Amino acid sequence: MVPDQTLRSEVSNYLILGERLKEHYTGLDKETARDTLEGLSDLPELIGAVIRSSLDDEATVIGIKSRLDDLQARLSRVKERYEKKRALACWAMAEANLPKVVAPDFSVSLRASGEKLEVIDETRVPSEYFVPQPPRLDRRSLTEALKRGTMVNGALLVMAEPTIGVRVR
Repeated sequence: MVPDQTLRSEVSNYLILGERLKEHYTGLDKETARDTLEGLSDLPELIGAVIRSSLDDEATVIGIKSRLDDLQARLSRVKERYEKKRALACWAMAEANLPKVVAPDFSVSLRASGEKLEVIDETRVPSEYFVPQPPRLDRRSLTEALKRGTMVNGALLVMAEPTIGVRVR
């Protein structure tokens, strides 16, 4: 990977060389000037090294994300299995009226549960039992409105920073 400072220094050198070429060769066309600069500078190779390194990082991100997705799926399966086994043991102990089981490595006790809430019809629950949610900006609809030409106080569309596109052959 190319250090930031090396790339910044090479960009600075590239720009200085470009200015000197313009000063000394006033009749030079843009394509010839660009070819000359590329021959005098390591900037294209340094940018290539940065992109290659970013492609390696992208592959690592994809691999880690895939592994995380697999592990999340496995976690969900194991958690569901754990909950079913606990529910089965609870059911068996309750049905058999067995309040406690003692084993060499653990003990399990059947405990009476407290009350729990069950909402039958949420629309009939009085409003004082609802928690107001803070408003959240709908960026998509705001952007669409601005693109249609709607004036919106406090927002406007601006040109985004340039980006790069990378195609891998």
